Amino acid sequence: MKTIRILIIEENRLLREGIVATIEGEANMRVVAASGGNGDILAQVQKLKPHVVLLDLGLRNQNGIRTTAALTREFPEINVIGMGLIPTQLDIVEWVAAGASGFILKDATVEAFLETIRSVARGTKVLPPSLAGSLFSHVIEHALKKGKGTLTSAVRMTKREREIISLIAEGLSNKEIAQQLNVATYTVKSHVHNILEKLALHSRLQIAMFSRNDPSEQPSDLPPRTAVPRAG
Repeated sequence: MKTIRILIIEENRLLREGIVATIEGEANMRVVAASGGNGDILAQVQKLKPHVVLLDLGLRNQNGIRTTAALTREFPEINVIGMGLIPTQLDIVEWVAAGASGFILKDATVEAFLETIRSVARGTKVLPPSLAGSLFSHVIEHALKKGKGTLTSAVRMTKREREIISLIAEGLSNKEIAQQLNVATYTVKSHVHNILEKLALHSRLQIAMFSRNDPSEQPSDLPPRTAVPRAG
């Protein structure tokens, strides 16, 4: 196997130095640079040409989702691996939509950590072991195999459910959506429940955030918007 060139972006200095020391002990891996994420990450990638970027999910000075999306858009040949302590399902959804190739839990064993890097460098998509075997993991794995921003295509959604996702993202309540689509409010509630179940999400806010981060979830055939009177 060729030597894997790795760029590390990790805010915690002790952890960053520990990761560098761990990787430098491997014959087929080389750290080309390690930083706390304060500089221009895209410029670093352009200059150093890494195969893999290890990106701290909790950077305070960078938006990890936007950074991942920019990296995978500008440099489609590289693989981005997110690193975090306890990523939520919504974190995983957002990183998949942005184009991440995998995730490493910061409390993973050294063996699991190194194997994740090797697997991603070979083209395999990797999820945290804590999600292994769950229905949610199968949905995500399917989406990862299909490509960036296609999470919704991995789930069978009806036309009505897609319409409701779009309207939730616009901030409409169940009553307003019902008026917009000319259906009963309880029907909208039923659809929202089904959407939450299918996407393994827990709230309308998560549906809205999911929609904004998934380009495929943008229905183009919604009925014309009618004015919805608001209380007060």
